[in-house]
Amino acid sequence: MRKLKVFFSSLQWLAFIIASSIVAPIAIAAIYGMDPAQTASFVQRTFLVLGLSCLVQVYFGHRLPINEGPAGLWWGVFIIYAGLGPTLYGSSEETLRAIEAGILVSGILFMLLSIFGIIDRLSKLFTPVVTGTYLILLSLQLSGSFLKGIFGVGYRGVEAVNLKIFVICLLLILFTFLFAEKGPRAIRQYSVLISLALGWIIFAIFGLTEPTKVTSDKWIEVPTLFVFGNPIFDSGMIATSILVTLLLLTNLIASVRVVEQVLQSQHISLEKTRYRPAGFMAGINQLLAGLFSAVAPVPISGAAGFIATTKINTRLPFIVGSFILVGISFFPRIMNFVSGLPAPVGYATVFIIFANLMLPALAAFENLENKSRSRLIIVFSLFVGVGSMFVPSEAFKNVPPILTSILNNGLVLGTVVAILIEQTISKLSSKKKERA
Repeated sequence: MRKLKVFFSSLQWLAFIIASSIVAPIAIAAIYGMDPAQTASFVQRTFLVLGLSCLVQVYFGHRLPINEGPAGLWWGVFIIYAGLGPTLYGSSEETLRAIEAGILVSGILFMLLSIFGIIDRLSKLFTPVVTGTYLILLSLQLSGSFLKGIFGVGYRGVEAVNLKIFVICLLLILFTFLFAEKGPRAIRQYSVLISLALGWIIFAIFGLTEPTKVTSDKWIEVPTLFVFGNPIFDSGMIATSILVTLLLLTNLIASVRVVEQVLQSQHISLEKTRYRPAGFMAGINQLLAGLFSAVAPVPISGAAGFIATTKINTRLPFIVGSFILVGISFFPRIMNFVSGLPAPVGYATVFIIFANLMLPALAAFENLENKSRSRLIIVFSLFVGVGSMFVPSEAFKNVPPILTSILNNGLVLGTVVAILIEQTISKLSSKKKERA
């Protein structure tokens, strides 16, 4: 019975990782004009890297059940350089080779920052105020993509609301919520897995799934290295990589903090936080992504919502699910099938999980000591961060990419503002006390 429970919990983790990660590689492939075979290969390599990254971190890094997903910052770099790249490098192919090099540079930087203990210093900046602000901004930033996906906007190339998709997704969200709360106790924790399967079946019945395209006649295929070609090391991309690495470090720290909070609320005993090993292993994972020409990973804060919703809080199911992900990535036909997951179903299935990300933030705000000062920092940071989300990306076409990745990313900008304000106020308060 216990083995069966671990197996289904592992499938639940696998479904969550796939549902929350499938959109990024498919979207990037579309932007760079990859054909179905290239897209399936890109998805295959990305999932191999994600599975390996999960195992690397859970065994040697932070040792927590936190899934790795395509880093939103690297996703943004892919998008930004899809327009800038042909001008800077001559073609989309050369652009991908430059990004490949940038990811490798990021991996080396991660390792160096961890070796010299800089990650431990950065972790001290993530107070409850900063972490809570980060989580709220993350939820708000993701909400736009989730709502578009649930409305069916952009699905199958149609940039319009599809009411049929919207109604199905709405019912799927309601089912997931009710099943997780009121479903049979024995299978309640598998709500994500059941909802994903149910949604996929309903989409197939209504003819809303994508037609399956055979992209490989092989049953087993080992992903090759440097699929885009040999890396092109460029000073501009290296500068972008430095910034992205620092921001991803803050993302890693925030994700670890949030998952620890959820596990502690479920009375799970934890060892001392391992930021330095986590940072070093994150560097290894970036190198893997660069070598396999995939989207670079980062620990996903959504794992906290998954654990809070499903109550699957032990490492074993997560480890088994990650091994399964690595295993299926070697089977092109399975990956081809997985690539056919309707994006709206994925968004609807994990909607409640990501919406729950705000709960730890609100809980943390209730226990703040200096509430008036903390509220000022939170409100100001949210005002700046959310405001940045409404500025169209086209407005930054004449701004250097390294600044664009900060100013046009509300999550990053708002978090940085929160850190700067809190640290400034803290230093000023300390000086006043010294004078007194």
